[in-house]
Amino acid sequence: MSQPTPKRFPIPALDKLPDDIRDRILAVQEKSGFVPNVFLTLAYRPDEFRAFFAYHDALMDKDGGLTKAEREMIVVATSSANQCHYCVVAHGAILRIRAKNPQIADQIAINYRKADITPRQRAMLDFAMKVSAEAEKISEQDFSDIARHGFSDDDIWDIAAISAFFALSNRMANLTGMRPNDEFYMMGRLSK
Repeated sequence: MSQPTPKRFPIPALDKLPDDIRDRILAVQEKSGFVPNVFLTLAYRPDEFRAFFAYHDALMDKDGGLTKAEREMIVVATSSANQCHYCVVAHGAILRIRAKNPQIADQIAINYRKADITPRQRAMLDFAMKVSAEAEKISEQDFSDIARHGFSDDDIWDIAAISAFFALSNRMANLTGMRPNDEFYMMGRLSK
């Protein structure tokens, strides 16, 4: 089982964390069999931990016009562009599981334009990448282009919000030197 590499910001001991944060971390550990390093790293600042995961859950765990796999596609594509090792590997694992496709995360991380995805998903990722890299250039044409693929205004908001939220996550992961847990690398690659 991998452990986070100590960096500039210390990893707090589980028994020193507020009860709600410790309970959340232990629940994740029980479900996945390990504690993803993002939980331990962000626990350094409890109030921000709570805000981060509340917004994460609001974006990533809801029902709507985007599937959970499509939400993960956005994370993997934009995290790759932002050079976030942690998010590409960790969310790549989640994408492989949600898409039931052992190759999709690698394809999207390398070059989503050549990945085995639908034209609708490609348009979604084009929009997400523009939000991630050049949000100041978003125009009415961009909204028209993505709407032609059947995305509602709420879907477009979700695409943009996921892209923007993970820009924050990517930067914090890079700042803290967060490394992906070893367990993520093989998840969703082989049949059980």
